Amino acid sequence: MSEPASLVDPLRDSVFMRACRREAVPFTPIWLMRQAGRYMQEYREVRARLGFLELCKTPALAAEVTVTAAERLGVDAAIIFADILLIIEPMGLELEFSKGEGPVIHNPVRNAADVARLREVDDVGALDFVFAAIKETRAALRSNLPLIGFAGAPFTLASYIVEGGASKNYVHTKSLMYNDSGAWHALMSLISRGLIKYLNAQVVAGAQAVQLFDSWVGALSPDDYREFVLPHTSAVIAGVTPGVPVIHFGTGTSTLLELQRAAGGDVIGLDWRVRLDEGWQRIGYDRGVMGNLDPVALFANREHLRARAKLILDQASGRPGHIFNLGHGILPETPVENVIALIDAVHEMSSK
Repeated sequence: MSEPASLVDPLRDSVFMRACRREAVPFTPIWLMRQAGRYMQEYREVRARLGFLELCKTPALAAEVTVTAAERLGVDAAIIFADILLIIEPMGLELEFSKGEGPVIHNPVRNAADVARLREVDDVGALDFVFAAIKETRAALRSNLPLIGFAGAPFTLASYIVEGGASKNYVHTKSLMYNDSGAWHALMSLISRGLIKYLNAQVVAGAQAVQLFDSWVGALSPDDYREFVLPHTSAVIAGVTPGVPVIHFGTGTSTLLELQRAAGGDVIGLDWRVRLDEGWQRIGYDRGVMGNLDPVALFANREHLRARAKLILDQASGRPGHIFNLGHGILPETPVENVIALIDAVHEMSSK
């Protein structure tokens, strides 16, 4: 006997949310990191009118690019258009996105005195533009398409804050970790407290699930992760509103999967450097997994792209809890028609 229509929640019962809970689904859900981005003409037209930070801080336009990408691609979840570094401005850090150079932090943190000058994010009101964008997006999306909120994980945010931008070797970050662990843990705790408030405010605004991006954590050894990162990431995940699925994603993490599992998350994101079946076995089948096509595979011909997608689906073996995604974000030069072809192929090949 089916449930009365009044008891059916189209968002909770969506294929994406069911996969987050490792429930049976009629096909494998797919969404793609950076699905609203420069590879898409509609996004480039919006960006031609304003800078990146300005776009992030204009709720109507952030909602527009989020919804446009989700609808054009036919994905099974939208992710709010924002940036992981937005939360550092309320902490007292000066953030700029330089053309062609990415994010630059003009007053990086290098020692205990620098950590002490940072502000506690007691009130996430300074980020109201993100919550307004979530509300507008949720109102514009169809009723059964979930919206994912997100934040940078503590280590990745800390590495940006300490390095002053992107880094290859993380010399300043690791120097602070090794030379003044007290200052390091104070910084990570400060970030973590702010992240819990920020993520939960995104949920209140209308996000159905949240993702932590630990994009740089692969730079660490397992021992360093265990000592300097795991307690803080675990605290953030534990602090998310109960019942809201958390996706815990990192890159270069093939040596850290068991530790990521220990840190928490309903779904663990895998990059393309590990086979999905091997990664899932190591994580444990009581967690979902997300991934894990190499983003550069989207430049291959359709036959090869389809074969690569099928290989990943075969490795998942139809086990409940797989969400198809790339191993990292869509690259700016990616042909949009290949992205759409991938989504269609995953839906078709996984249909039960």
